[in-house]
Amino acid sequence: MRLQISNSAKMVLAMCVLALTATLHAQTPVSSSTGNEQASAEQYAKTINIADPRSPIASRPGALTLVQVIEAARAKNPTLLAAAQNLRAVRAQEIQAGVRQNPNFEVAASNITEPGSVNNPYAYAFQVSRLFERGEKRRWRLDDARATTAETAAQLEDTTRQTLLIIKTAFIQMLQAKASLQLTRAELQQFQHEVDIANDRFKAGDMARIDFERLDLQVASFESAESTDSVNLRQASDQLQTLMGTENPKPDFDISGDIVPPALTVNLPDLIKTALDKRPDYAAAQHAVAAAEANQKLAFANGTTDPTLEGEFDVTGPERSVGFQVSIPLRIFDRNQGNKETSIFQADASRFTLMAAKNQVVSDVDQAWINYTESKRLADRYTSHYLEETKDVLGIAQFAFEHGGIALIDYIDAVRDTEIINSAAISAYQQTWLAIHQLSAATASEMTP
Repeated sequence: MRLQISNSAKMVLAMCVLALTATLHAQTPVSSSTGNEQASAEQYAKTINIADPRSPIASRPGALTLVQVIEAARAKNPTLLAAAQNLRAVRAQEIQAGVRQNPNFEVAASNITEPGSVNNPYAYAFQVSRLFERGEKRRWRLDDARATTAETAAQLEDTTRQTLLIIKTAFIQMLQAKASLQLTRAELQQFQHEVDIANDRFKAGDMARIDFERLDLQVASFESAESTDSVNLRQASDQLQTLMGTENPKPDFDISGDIVPPALTVNLPDLIKTALDKRPDYAAAQHAVAAAEANQKLAFANGTTDPTLEGEFDVTGPERSVGFQVSIPLRIFDRNQGNKETSIFQADASRFTLMAAKNQVVSDVDQAWINYTESKRLADRYTSHYLEETKDVLGIAQFAFEHGGIALIDYIDAVRDTEIINSAAISAYQQTWLAIHQLSAATASEMTP
């Protein structure tokens, strides 16, 4: 693409100068220089209104910014609401994990119709028993439940992080669609102006019919591009509204934002440190290790013996008696050894998962960083060089074409080169914005205010 615009620029400028020079020698005295004619072309190029992809994007009143879109999504996005409810459900398990063993109360009666003076008088028995846990089982259950809640909370944050990245991506896609449509309409209006001038020249006999019709046919490509951009904008709008939790997307929905991305004053080592401190998926992996370790301790605690103590009060006729009973299971065969082994392996697996999560965080940041640096470099190149150069080339070509200095095909080439560069500039801006949001997601922090 770079060679194409450079060669076209050289060709148009050379032909423009040669043609204007020839015209100048034919119609004016020798004292009038080609430099003055070229200076007039360049001055003309600076005064005409040429479509610029860097121009601010027009928005309707009430258009939402990215911050407002994110706030709306946090309140209504079904995925985020479902994840929040799941966290509440998991947190409720902490209550269950902390409950103690219930006591048992039993009442037994026999011969209740017999008086106390007979050989088998009435008898009543009142029993209260309770199992007592040993090995700090309740403590490890609570630790496991709390670690699981912390892990789920981190997973909710990670779900939010990923969902917001999708929303930001949809926002940039809609913003890019708006910029493309605005640019296409401006290019169409500008080219239509040239067609109108060519029509006047055709009617005046200064242009051949075939040249005018070939020029007029180029309007179809602009109209086709406008139609495609309109469809892309509506589809991007519907997608963004769906992510915001809107049941029925509105056709008048609009957003506002800058298409030209900002420069970030950050460096890779600090970004990696920030990511390791804030990434919720890495935090979830850490909590998963804590939960696995608590579960391992609970498995070993479940291998201990839990005694059951029972107290009894008996009434048999006029007699009263009190007794007790202690029941201790003998853990000869079942000492929970299978679950103990399982918990050990699961704890080891969680540590490897934590290691993998850390490596993934570093890799994500590194990939996002190189994507940003390269995308921003290219976007800056378009902003500071290619767009200005394209504007000069098209302006000079337009001036030369209007004054009969270059052929129709050369002017059309200049127009097409401008379309290509403008479209590539918007794509470069979009890619840079996506890289910025990817970097924000990779570090779990906002790169832009």
